[in-house]
Amino acid sequence: RSLGYGEVAAEAAALPMPDPATVRLKDPADFRIIGRPTGGCDSPRVVRGEPIFGIDTRLPGMLYAVFERCPVFGGTLKSADLDAVRGKPGVRQVFAVKGNNRAESLVDGVAILATNWWLANQARQALNAQWDEGPGAAQSTDGYNTQAKALFDGTPQSELFRAGDVEGALAGAAKRITADYAYPYLSHAPLEPQNCTALWQEDGTLELWAPTQMPERGRGLVADALGLKPEQITMHMPRIGGGFGRRLMNDYVVQASAIARQVPGTPVKLVWTRAEDIQHDFYRPAGWHRFTAGFDTAGKPTAFAAHFVTLTRGGKPVSGGDFDFQELPALMTPNLLFAQSGIDSVVPTGPMRAPRSNGLAWAYQSFLDEVAQAAGTDLPTLLLGLLGEPRLLPARQGSSAQFHTGRARGVIEKVLAMSNWPLKPTAAGSAKGFAFYFCHLGYFAEVVEAAVAQDGTVRVPRVWVAGDIGSHIVNPSGAENQVRGSVIDGLGQALGGLSITLAAGRIEQENFDTYPLPRIPGTPDIAVDFVASDFPPTGLGEPALPPVIPALCNAVFAATGKRVRKLPLDTAGFTRPA
Repeated sequence: RSLGYGEVAAEAAALPMPDPATVRLKDPADFRIIGRPTGGCDSPRVVRGEPIFGIDTRLPGMLYAVFERCPVFGGTLKSADLDAVRGKPGVRQVFAVKGNNRAESLVDGVAILATNWWLANQARQALNAQWDEGPGAAQSTDGYNTQAKALFDGTPQSELFRAGDVEGALAGAAKRITADYAYPYLSHAPLEPQNCTALWQEDGTLELWAPTQMPERGRGLVADALGLKPEQITMHMPRIGGGFGRRLMNDYVVQASAIARQVPGTPVKLVWTRAEDIQHDFYRPAGWHRFTAGFDTAGKPTAFAAHFVTLTRGGKPVSGGDFDFQELPALMTPNLLFAQSGIDSVVPTGPMRAPRSNGLAWAYQSFLDEVAQAAGTDLPTLLLGLLGEPRLLPARQGSSAQFHTGRARGVIEKVLAMSNWPLKPTAAGSAKGFAFYFCHLGYFAEVVEAAVAQDGTVRVPRVWVAGDIGSHIVNPSGAENQVRGSVIDGLGQALGGLSITLAAGRIEQENFDTYPLPRIPGTPDIAVDFVASDFPPTGLGEPALPPVIPALCNAVFAATGKRVRKLPLDTAGFTRPA
């Protein structure tokens, strides 16, 4: 006889909490689930092509909707030719939707409802919508780059952290190096575009079928925007066709709800086009860094200064554009300065896999590779020297996480052994690059082998990854897949030419021809191993991604002598194979 956990959860919750000192934990040797590879419960259904995703939702009498909005972020609707659309084949409703000018909630737009999605989307061509584009129309990628350069040439707007006498140490340094690094906006670009099906009932309640990563947050946004109580909203959770942080935001859910309110009793399915999905994202923000390091006569680094130019709104860093005080070499260099300046931006941003770390890791670990070269050593040797004896460092400003130098040392030494570092590949134009990063409570060290042809084509035949996420790997199958997916994501971002650019307030990319995702033939052999440590297990969705990008760029430098200081790699003349 057996019972599921859910069948006893309510009764168990009513029991008094036992004294933890009296609780006898199961011996790990007796684990029957933890540590055993377990496949995804939906995987067979996905392989069979069963309709389990949000975009597969079908309800009787359903209409299909598109939502036209301003191409410039923050723009508002001036006029639209609704009558011209009403006469188009299959169109049943067309009306303006007044927004609240909150990107994650509801922006101005025009909804078109038709008997199928294709007819709705075709009808929008007759809309002739006119927009007040607002101040966002003056913003562009070129403008941001110009502002960043001017800010680097001036005094930083704020100091985030200071230790020792940075200016004095740099002035007295036997050697100094300075370099600027920059990375672009990125789009999440999930394969399933944003969609939501909504049914506004005759009694004023609302039913939603929403592929969202944050259903409770979405319900709250809908309730706030439409004047409902959260308990009046029922959320169904279909499978998500890719999220990576994009579906933490629920703008598409609010849009579908606002549209359905105008046709009570009729289900409405809103589906975005691919262009809308790329051009109305909550992007990984761009960032700019200027680094300076000083060395003594023996080549030892004695000072480190970093000026981070980030994107801001209302004087504060945008989501995903804040600084991480865990950045090495914090607390390991006697003279240290972290400073920051901001560029005002209207572009919505949000979390992307390994938020903020996905950009910061590349900039810092790439420059530290330059520091190591200037010091006459390599990056793993430099970091091992900085780490010193195994110990737990105090939590740094702005973070509750503590950094353990022994855990960092463990994964670095592990990946060096896995990759036979510093043994170089024998093929011409090939080299290895290394990077380490700590984020989201995970310690990861990675080595990338890159083969660079004379025409600048870069292949990545092999990647080695060592991670420490605590005492147990709960599901080895899922863990290895998370790591491999992170590596593929990171390589695709850097080597695939991924970059979101802005001109006259508009996103220029609109499909996979101008925003090319990584493909199966470019996937390297990825070796994954974990270092167990006596700490509670932590997550794997984020920390394996950040090190792979600097490891790739450091490998390209080792192979060619050319530094990549701006992402993606095609800005430096390097491309992936066709």
